[in-house]
Amino acid sequence: MFDNLKAKIYKRLSNDIGIDLGTANTLVYVSGKGIIINEPSVVALNQKTGRVVAVGTQAKEMLGRTPPHIVAIRPLVDGVIFDFEVTEEMIAYLIKKAEELSPKMLGPRVVVGVPSGVTNVEIRAVRDATRNAGAREVHIVEEPMAGAIGIRLPINDPIGSMVIDIGGGTTDIAVISLGGIVKSKNLRVAGDKLNNDIISYIRSEFKILIGEKTAENIKIAIGNVVAGEHMEAPIKGRDLITGLPREVILTDSDVREAMALSIESLVDATKEVLETTPPEILSDIMKRGIYLFGGGALIKGLDVLLSDYLKIPVHFVDDPLTAVARGTGVILENMELYRDALIQNEDELPPKK
Repeated sequence: MFDNLKAKIYKRLSNDIGIDLGTANTLVYVSGKGIIINEPSVVALNQKTGRVVAVGTQAKEMLGRTPPHIVAIRPLVDGVIFDFEVTEEMIAYLIKKAEELSPKMLGPRVVVGVPSGVTNVEIRAVRDATRNAGAREVHIVEEPMAGAIGIRLPINDPIGSMVIDIGGGTTDIAVISLGGIVKSKNLRVAGDKLNNDIISYIRSEFKILIGEKTAENIKIAIGNVVAGEHMEAPIKGRDLITGLPREVILTDSDVREAMALSIESLVDATKEVLETTPPEILSDIMKRGIYLFGGGALIKGLDVLLSDYLKIPVHFVDDPLTAVARGTGVILENMELYRDALIQNEDELPPKK
């Protein structure tokens, strides 16, 4: 009874915030408001003063366009903290922006999504950065689990579910049953890797240098991992031989060839997880299918390719970009039901007897 009363008091005096801390984008969910922030995970720093100049969308617009003393950086690499202080600044900015909509007396209770398979050191870094940014209470959840909760899979039931979360820095492949991850694999093949593949291919085949933003736009516009309707797009870059600007026409076939090895790695990793999944759970997955979410799930034809190769239905979920953020929101609404889905640090475990 006391715990319920305490929870109600905290509910009135503080906000509940869910953060999908991604390599490419960070989404913020506020209880009662929904997803209110969806911004790039980029911070612009003034190296002369050490101060943050911009965060999110404003900082991303500065990428490749800054004077020498201002650097626009991504503080997260492969889904984990690369620069602790800058990440802390970014989280503080996001929490402050979220709390402006509904100011409360106490710091917020925060649920943060991280890639599967992160180490205790990495978990502690996320927890410390979030606490230092003003959170009263911090809970960590693996992103494939949060995404599964966000798309309303029955994760607490004795039923096997399989999800693939393709983000900016990592792809998480996970088999879930009875509130836990049975089998998983974290792959450093995701949106950023595909962008780099396109950059390398264009440099090699056309002797033209393009930026990451241009590569991403090409991937979105004409990227298709299954041959179909012919698509093409003009690209502009710097000719590596003359040093002058040059334009060429790129086709969907070029982009498919550029991404081929990385897509093959993703398919093989999915097959590897299935091969080590217990037979009863595998039977459930064969009936219910695999669920795709995350920004990388938007790559055209990926669901068809996986389904044809694995002989298992592959479902492209509604609004795949927000699945993890929505999951953090569901967890905040019913913390007791999903407590087993959260990650525990070694220092949070009960003492050994």
